[in-house]
Amino acid sequence: MSGTPAAARACILAAVLCAIWCTLPAYAPDTPVPWGTAVLLAALGLGCEAAGRRSPSGGPGPVAAGAFLPLLIAASFLLPPAAAALVAASGSLAGRVEQPPYAARRIWRAAQLALTCAAASWAYAALGGPATLGGGGAAPDFPRALLPACAAALAFSLVLTALDGLVLAAAERRPVHRSVSALLPLALGPHLVHALAGLMAAVLWRSPYGPLSALLVLLPMYLSCWVFAQYHREQAAHRATIRALVHAVDIKDTYTRGHSERVGRASVLIARELGMDDRRVEGLRFAGILHDIGKLGVPTRVLRKDGPLTPEERRIMELHPEYGHEIVRGIGFLDEARDAILHHHERLDGSGYPYGLSGSRIPESARVVAVADAFDAMTSTRSYRRARPVSAALAELKRCAGSQFDPRMVGALDRALGRHGWSEADTAVTADEPRAPYVSREPQGPREPQGPREPQGPHGPRESYGAPAGVRQDAPPVPRARSAAPLSGPSRDRRR
Repeated sequence: MSGTPAAARACILAAVLCAIWCTLPAYAPDTPVPWGTAVLLAALGLGCEAAGRRSPSGGPGPVAAGAFLPLLIAASFLLPPAAAALVAASGSLAGRVEQPPYAARRIWRAAQLALTCAAASWAYAALGGPATLGGGGAAPDFPRALLPACAAALAFSLVLTALDGLVLAAAERRPVHRSVSALLPLALGPHLVHALAGLMAAVLWRSPYGPLSALLVLLPMYLSCWVFAQYHREQAAHRATIRALVHAVDIKDTYTRGHSERVGRASVLIARELGMDDRRVEGLRFAGILHDIGKLGVPTRVLRKDGPLTPEERRIMELHPEYGHEIVRGIGFLDEARDAILHHHERLDGSGYPYGLSGSRIPESARVVAVADAFDAMTSTRSYRRARPVSAALAELKRCAGSQFDPRMVGALDRALGRHGWSEADTAVTADEPRAPYVSREPQGPREPQGPREPQGPHGPRESYGAPAGVRQDAPPVPRARSAAPLSGPSRDRRR
């Protein structure tokens, strides 16, 4: 506990002393404690904790914290407060702790659960809960048994969140009332469900069928907790994988830092507006975040070059969707996000890359990410130009709808932004430091006719949002070879 703040150590010591004080009545010779029930419940609690401790760190375990709350609440219904506190503490001391300081966390958790179970048992007994359980030939008293059970759940939540708030205030100097107000609404619902499961287990425990019948309630609930924890740990692993990949791109190409997360948010807005199910929405969020992961395969000298890219360098940059697809091909949970990563630079008219797909041949997910990508590029401040207003960016997307972008996706983004807006946090500066704009020093003289030149930035050709100065807005575009010069349109930034 040497690394624990002094205030936190004092809080833990006070909780331990209170927990010991709560268990003292159990040792009094005149206190009627059903030791057989207490020992059996403690053994079940130890089994739950041991199962959680044996599962690999970060892997699927029975429950996140190890303790099986329906069992602890059932102990609060079946035992007096002192014995319920002993049951909770005995199992918690054997549980797994994943973060240091291990000893302090284990001791705190044991004291916290002991006090919580004692409080729940006191509340339950004060409202006459034990008399409603039946047993000894008497039938359980429903629905009157629900009132003390709900009161016990409320006491369980209040004490647990209050203790969490105290230790956070001691260790991290968080206001206690803010911690409690944030934790209590999240804890109350699950604890009420656990209390109902614990009540049913306690009723069966007191029934003629005995403790074995109670396991018929507790075991399915325990397995449900196991599956729930497995799912959430798997999701946490997915998020960690995505964060690691995005961080790798940000390190290599700091110029567009933050761009990926904003493209992910814009992709989610479009997907939800189109009525996609949650699975596809999550997949498109991953696709937007990882759409530029292929930059890891592009030489750093190309990504960070000061000045326009040569045709050969543009061809290298245009390989980044294929590199990205290769990088994520083996990540199963990305699903259709892989298609979006590969095809998000395709255009509806077939002039995009890497394969020149057109129309409906472009995957729907790629059409979503293409619009989100171009929108963020236009509304983000770059070192060579200021961000465009959202309205101007939407107008440019609409102008290019049908030739470059899917009009359905552009309309969905327009409607979504009308409802939700696009905050300043979503249009943050993407370059780490402002840099002097690149000034072309090409020799003056006769030149071959070319299409409208794109705005130049410190990293070469950038997005051309509409016609440059001196070029009519209604002037027809001049055809250019795909590999010789960048095409016009919002998505022609070879750094995106």
